[in-house]
Amino acid sequence: MKVMLLAAGVGERMRPLTNHTPKPLLRVAGMPLIEHHIRRLAEAGLTELVINVSHLAQQIMDYCDDGNRWGVSITYSPESQPLETAGGIINAMPLLDAKPFMVVNADVWTDYPFAQLAAVDLESTGCDAHLVLVDNPSQHPLGDFSLNSEGRLALKTPDATGYTYAGLGLYSPAFFAGAAEGKLAMRPLLDKAIPRCLVCGEYFRGEWADVGTPQRLQELDEMVSSAN
Repeated sequence: MKVMLLAAGVGERMRPLTNHTPKPLLRVAGMPLIEHHIRRLAEAGLTELVINVSHLAQQIMDYCDDGNRWGVSITYSPESQPLETAGGIINAMPLLDAKPFMVVNADVWTDYPFAQLAAVDLESTGCDAHLVLVDNPSQHPLGDFSLNSEGRLALKTPDATGYTYAGLGLYSPAFFAGAAEGKLAMRPLLDKAIPRCLVCGEYFRGEWADVGTPQRLQELDEMVSSAN
């Protein structure tokens, strides 16, 4: 299974840190965020990686190179300007083969077991996507979606428990069928597929952090460093 690491964003909320350093290369416990993912993906046997790059792209390509030092193979999908999540995936589709692939946001931190997501059989579930959901962080208290007893995502309503999309998912190429190339967010595609019961999910209780501000990066760095 191939894995796409999303690393093309500008990281506006992380300025001034991201003025000169791409967000995936910001360090937690002395190691760039993206390297934490690459090492754990390699440990899970997921070694065919595609990384999309745009903002300060050369820094990411220079640091990660071909991935050989971690025992993985890295191919790059360059974007002249960030195409957002769905647009970046669609742009990279020729590199991902015509079968399900994993997507990982390079700017989150988690101890999620990637082999568990790789083991999901989309065909048997009848879904075109399978998303990992987590408890809502303080900066996003209402969450994104709810999850029913059958493991299907639902659009969140005021009376339903909401969860936050962790930036980890498994997608079939069919999920993106008919979507136009160019800049495109993921949410419109999810809003279209979820009412058709085409998106499954799971609730993850482990460690996860959205590194969205310099303060949250500092807090995460202190937590992970002290645990090591």
